[in-house]
Amino acid sequence: MNKTILIGRLTAEPELRYSQNGTAVASFTLAVNRKFKKDEADFIPIVVWNKPAESCANYLKKGSQVAIEGRIQTRSYETQDGQKRKITEVIVDSVEFLSKASGNQVQNSTQKQTKKDDWGEYGTEVDKGEDEIPF
Repeated sequence: MNKTILIGRLTAEPELRYSQNGTAVASFTLAVNRKFKKDEADFIPIVVWNKPAESCANYLKKGSQVAIEGRIQTRSYETQDGQKRKITEVIVDSVEFLSKASGNQVQNSTQKQTKKDDWGEYGTEVDKGEDEIPF
């Protein structure tokens, strides 16, 4: 089984390209903190294809926090000067944006929230009504 789940922050803006047949592909490096070593992180190359690639390029920026699910893939390539290189990267199956939106997106999301509460970034409290089962 080849399955990877990571949560981290982008080290730079996503780079969006298009293949020869017009398929979108975005790549970026994800900094993932190590659990037991303070101030240490692993820097993992990430590749996203198709519509999610365009979404990443449009809405993510350096420092954005994301959760990704995908698979590890190793490939070889040749540099322009003829040297052979190997790279290990994560090919994304799904991506979830964890950071707050910026600019107009923040204004739009706060306008939709009609009830003021103490839930902060976690959303709004849902009124369960009296007919709800208490578990």
